[in-house]
Amino acid sequence: MTAVLCRHFGLHHMDIAEDIASDTFLKASEHWALNGVPDNPTAWLYTVARNKAKDYFKRTAIFETKVRNEIIPESIENEGEFDYNGRIIADSQLAMIFAVCNPANPSESQICLALQILCGFSVEEIADAFLTKIETIRKRLQRGRKNLRNNSFQITTLNETDIRSRLPIVLRTLYLLFNEGYFSKTSSKQVRIELCSEAMRLTLLLTENTLTNTPQVNALLALMCFQSSRLDARTDIRGEAILFDEQDKSRWDQSLIQRGNYYLVNATDRQEVSKYHLEAGIAYWHTAPADDSKWTHILQLYNQLIVVEYSPITALNRVFAFAKVHGKDKAIVEAEKLGLEQNSYYHALLGYLYAQTAAAKSIAHYEQAIQLTKSPTEKRTWQKEITLLRQDKR
Repeated sequence: MTAVLCRHFGLHHMDIAEDIASDTFLKASEHWALNGVPDNPTAWLYTVARNKAKDYFKRTAIFETKVRNEIIPESIENEGEFDYNGRIIADSQLAMIFAVCNPANPSESQICLALQILCGFSVEEIADAFLTKIETIRKRLQRGRKNLRNNSFQITTLNETDIRSRLPIVLRTLYLLFNEGYFSKTSSKQVRIELCSEAMRLTLLLTENTLTNTPQVNALLALMCFQSSRLDARTDIRGEAILFDEQDKSRWDQSLIQRGNYYLVNATDRQEVSKYHLEAGIAYWHTAPADDSKWTHILQLYNQLIVVEYSPITALNRVFAFAKVHGKDKAIVEAEKLGLEQNSYYHALLGYLYAQTAAAKSIAHYEQAIQLTKSPTEKRTWQKEITLLRQDKR
């Protein structure tokens, strides 16, 4: 909705667009509670947003003093008075992501803005995605918004060069959007399917455009398909997390796995290996039937990924795969080399690795992991492991 409104009267007034969108959903929550959900909720929402936008320009002095001279009347007429059919909405969302991902801002600020404006992320969620401080993200957003206003960015048709130059940042944004849905650190729910679905939908749109149907786009979509195939098996009926080794593989969505295979094949048409290719390969092997070489392939891919783009999570995931191939004792040595004492996943991994040989150490690491994480779901999962260790049922 914000994207459609901004397409109408420009990114330099996106604060107004966000306010109108928020007011629209507030009105929906009030009206629908009394009168029920309308037959076409989307049309209802966009009609209300359109009317609120019209009222805003009629009633505020801003329209008379600042906006009227900047808007070309013909452009409003051509816009079709806030057309809200499905294709316009989808195109507006992608167009706005590309508009926000403008090189006038540093790449980190571009992603922060896109996650907040288009994806609805809170400052805390963005900070978790970047593994950085909340205040740092707040400053990036303030500077980024100021630059957008000062430069009067518009949602316009970009040329091929602009599209290709901005595509990597757009992909990073969609990758982070999917990750927050797949494994939320801030929500009471570990899995937020609506975010995963939105990330996949927008990435799919990129494969339908000849300029953006690149190997990296296909690799990212393959990754999303493989990961999404296991969503139903990752939580129980109470919403509690189910660890990979304990998942019911019959609940994995085979149709999504097949789609992942399709997009992964499309991604390998050229001699290009990106982080998305490597992560898609890892996800593929996770969904493949178990055999003696499965974890060896996964470890090899993690070895490549950690060279392409190091992150603490990648390093810890690599140690998990290392344990599957070389045993937990050797994996403990690998893990402790990382020195990630302030990382909750570091302690959770050591808790897992020590569980069979040193229960006291395992419990201590799980307790440290619980103290460091903000996720209620992770706290419950690791507390469950502690309970089992204390009952000596491992």
